[in-house]
Amino acid sequence: MGKTLFEKIWNEHVITAREDGDVLLYIDRHLIHDLHFRAFGMLKAKGLKIREPDKLYGTPDHSIPTTAKVLQDIPEGEMRQTVEELENYAEEFGFTHFSMTDDRHGIVHVVGPEQGITLPGITLACGDSHTSTHGALGCISFGIGATEVQHLLATQSLWFRKPKTMRISIEGRLGFGVSGKDVILAIIRKISAAGGTGYAIEYAGPAIEALSMEGRMTVCNMSIEAGARSGIIAPDDTTFDYCHGLPYAPKGERWDEAIAYWRTLPSDEDARFDKEVTLDGDAIAPMVTWGNSPQWALPVTEVIPDPAGEADPLVRADMVATLEYMDLKPGMPLSDITVDTVFIGACTNSRIEDMRAAAAVAKGRRAQVRTLVVPGSGLVKKQAEAEGLDRIFTEAGMEWREPGCSMCAAMNGDMLAPGERSASTSNRNFRGRQGLDSRTHLVSPAMAAAASVTGKFTDVRTLVEEV
Repeated sequence: MGKTLFEKIWNEHVITAREDGDVLLYIDRHLIHDLHFRAFGMLKAKGLKIREPDKLYGTPDHSIPTTAKVLQDIPEGEMRQTVEELENYAEEFGFTHFSMTDDRHGIVHVVGPEQGITLPGITLACGDSHTSTHGALGCISFGIGATEVQHLLATQSLWFRKPKTMRISIEGRLGFGVSGKDVILAIIRKISAAGGTGYAIEYAGPAIEALSMEGRMTVCNMSIEAGARSGIIAPDDTTFDYCHGLPYAPKGERWDEAIAYWRTLPSDEDARFDKEVTLDGDAIAPMVTWGNSPQWALPVTEVIPDPAGEADPLVRADMVATLEYMDLKPGMPLSDITVDTVFIGACTNSRIEDMRAAAAVAKGRRAQVRTLVVPGSGLVKKQAEAEGLDRIFTEAGMEWREPGCSMCAAMNGDMLAPGERSASTSNRNFRGRQGLDSRTHLVSPAMAAAASVTGKFTDVRTLVEEV
């Protein structure tokens, strides 16, 4: 029997297995951000060192205000401490660190792929749940907890129980105005926010293969929002073209050897998955979430559902509570919902393609509400500015910010006031995610920009012409 993409990589990295089924897995590359700076102090307290510092890469992202350009711009206190301490430990322990003044710094899940730290066939871990993003390049990537971060620093390995495998195939082709964000919201709507629990998901099918690397990263980024352990997409020419020439990618003969290996990775034709799911890509439309979970999502052309039509009493009660919190009524068209703030950014949607999509809608229009546009890294920011995208945003009355997690994490000064409603390109919409009593609706960058220039959720297909 053939093997899946996930199994091929997994098997290559098993160091040893226990009788209970857990395996010790070698981790090729480790990413770390500012919130885990304490792990180094704990390591020192135990008399331990980093086993392979050349495979550790750090960058501050969560704690940086997106108005700050240097450390001194961060208010004194815990936010500044996290950023400062990570840099200090990088110097002490000798691992690669992209500081605030380095153009390569930014959100860890943007920096990893664009530097070539993330590559097909590797195992990668980070103390952040959205590490699943990196699977878009054809690698196994895991989000891990604080204790596991310490274990990984000291041993360059982690204990795991092998997950089951699920393949989600998107057939057909995506229509005009439909992006990777709409695809993953449609997937989670179908399988639910717990539908991937216990699985490693492989995304496949013509619609996935047609996505850019940015779109693939958006899909894999939100695998965790379906409860999955990881998300992965088979590497192909799109992947190889993206990786070629990146700073930490192989060079010369090593590149040719890498390509030869990477081409062996896609799942075999006779590989078996524990579960198969199929969606029609032609039927996916621009999506908007209406509740406090990504599974509560609908095409922008639809109306808020009525809990009275739900047979399951527990789901019905959840819907009633959600609508009360979100201050929405059954039967209300999604296009009638007005917003107070728009956020374009986060590890889900802050890459150059996302900036371009938002700018295409913003060009020649004016923001009707507060709008924050936050690039995912210093390099994304420089490229956007070279293309004049920043001028499009600022001329539309939007705020062009410095790289960082920004309003997705709401721990760095960027947040909603109680009761405020946002159109957000981030990945989570649970209660209070963007601030106390905040109301978050997840959308694509183009849909977020459409909400900005109209003040409400608007089908982006009515604002831009198909090319």
